[in-house]
Amino acid sequence: MSSDPLLQPYQLRHLTLKNRLMISSHEPAYPEDGMPKERYRAYHAERARAGVALTMTAGSASVSRDSPPVFNNILAWKDEVVGWMRQLTDECHDHGCAVMIQLTHLGRRTRWDKADWLPVISPGHEREPSHKAFPKKAEDWDIARIIEDYADAAERMQAAGLDGIELQAYGHLMDQFWSPLTNDLDGPYGGNLDNRLRFTFDTLKAIRERVGPEFIVGIRYTGDEDLPGGLTRTDGLEISHRLKDCGMVDFLNVVKGHIDTDAGLTDVIPVQGMRSAPHLDFAGEIRAETRFPTFHAAKIQDVATARHAIASGKLDMVGMTRAHMADPHIVTKIMRGEEERIRPCVGANYCLDRIYQGGMALCLHNPSTGRELEQPHQIPQADEKRRVVIIGAGPAGLEAARVAAERGHEVILHEAASDPGGQIRLTAQTPRRAEMIQIIQWRFSECERLGVRFHFNSFADADTVLEDKPDVVIVATGGLPHTELLEAGNDLVVSSWDILSGDVRPGSNVLIYDDAGDYPALQAAEKIAAAGAKVEIMTRDRSFAPEVMAMSLTPSMRELQNRDVIFTVTWKLDAVRRDGNELLAMIGSDYGGVTKERRVDQVVVNHGTRPLDDIYFELRPGSINLGEVDYEALIDGRPQKVAHNPEGGYQLFRIGDAVAARNTHAAIYDALRLVKEI
Repeated sequence: MSSDPLLQPYQLRHLTLKNRLMISSHEPAYPEDGMPKERYRAYHAERARAGVALTMTAGSASVSRDSPPVFNNILAWKDEVVGWMRQLTDECHDHGCAVMIQLTHLGRRTRWDKADWLPVISPGHEREPSHKAFPKKAEDWDIARIIEDYADAAERMQAAGLDGIELQAYGHLMDQFWSPLTNDLDGPYGGNLDNRLRFTFDTLKAIRERVGPEFIVGIRYTGDEDLPGGLTRTDGLEISHRLKDCGMVDFLNVVKGHIDTDAGLTDVIPVQGMRSAPHLDFAGEIRAETRFPTFHAAKIQDVATARHAIASGKLDMVGMTRAHMADPHIVTKIMRGEEERIRPCVGANYCLDRIYQGGMALCLHNPSTGRELEQPHQIPQADEKRRVVIIGAGPAGLEAARVAAERGHEVILHEAASDPGGQIRLTAQTPRRAEMIQIIQWRFSECERLGVRFHFNSFADADTVLEDKPDVVIVATGGLPHTELLEAGNDLVVSSWDILSGDVRPGSNVLIYDDAGDYPALQAAEKIAAAGAKVEIMTRDRSFAPEVMAMSLTPSMRELQNRDVIFTVTWKLDAVRRDGNELLAMIGSDYGGVTKERRVDQVVVNHGTRPLDDIYFELRPGSINLGEVDYEALIDGRPQKVAHNPEGGYQLFRIGDAVAARNTHAAIYDALRLVKEI
């Protein structure tokens, strides 16, 4: 038996959980037609196979038809969910992993124009800032109907063989009844705390009448809304005791904060550049006060913190949800004594930000997550060993090297700089984004372990590559900033990269024109504003920094607003000319008919990158495939067989920003799906 606190079993009533690590309730938005089908099952089964004790499916599985998901959630109000959930549960049980599901009614946290266009419902008319729907105030028949919907959904999950359920009570309908900020009802469901909690206890009673006393029922709730006029820590402790004492709840899963705004949601679920495990001590206080089974998850991204949470008695089960998105095999690696090989979650929050924009959750660091049906987490060996030469040690090049080495190939990598990293090394210059460098560090460490040969300070040309006698050449040279987008004055502007690298000093009155909507403009603005400059960020888009997305934008907005940065949308930079010691920025609009000027001393342009592809075109004539990629084979997971040039000596491919400006995930995904078939 291991003495590791994380590997100790935990007894939750009749259920034995084989260790203390869990995946907390979350919705990766993988359902099809509201059902957890093959993709959903493969995602959870991968983590169950790797040893996690409990996987909590479906953040916000909807119990009622008038709780339409605003992203792709499981529809627990449909009878057909039983069969799909049973398949998922049975497969996870085969690996000794318990399965639960979170059930909820979203209340006002949805849109009125989704699904069946039924009125959004809440115990008051106050709209939620994030989703902007003005709700109907719940009537008695609404409350009775929704309580029955909860009971029906719980019964379906018991029929599907799940080990238990968790009710959601932060930001959703249940908590909307609790909070004085959202409950305007008169008694019996409004007014004092007893009345505001009645909906929860009536729901628990109805559920217990359906599923009996043995089926596990927990609740994930806020113990402190951290909002003026909302539920306080004192209220949270009182609610915690009442939940324990009611005899109908088996565990508490506590959070702290509110989720009705982007900023509030980000404080509950912290992202990159924010403090790790910020609510762990608070959860520990709840456990100490109640002496009741307590679960918690909020940016507990490393094993050391998780171990501390259990060893110190703060928690009974610790959630590492985004960490398991980055690396499903955390438990396996702990058990093998290989913690240093765990692929770290870097807090980029690409997963959650994507679902809140209507996409499915993907991990910036691990392109196999959510693609378990197509992209393996563990790379199989190739039938034939080949020599693979890679140019560029950014995220794309390092991933290509790692995957090729896992396949058993001989891998040689040339990098012009003295260190690996590419654009990520520049990104990590901003202290708030320093965690990004772990994307490089992990891959570089894996490549060294696998025997990849690195040549740094090697500005490889075609002769250099051909000297290595390659079977396969992969160009991962990235791109360089493109700033030549103006009618006049392109020579007077600098790029975001110039500022971040320190090649150009910040001005004192600066206009940043962001025509890409991604991180470099924000990071340049932070650096310039921190130097004491007046800064305006301008974009022709209707929204600000659309590629960064809501939760990841929050820390930037706090920093920039604190430094009085000005944000201007729907205007575009047309030209720049010199006027004495200053620059005159000529500003227009896509909507036409109006122009204006800005007098500044520096103009910074963020307009993406253009491929650094000279060596690709130099090598192309001597390649077998002339650089062509068979897209059908790439998508279907088959080897590349294009052979236009019988005299060619090697296959040639390019990946990442050497093809076109995209993001880190795209670069890594390019490498994985291409090289795993070489």
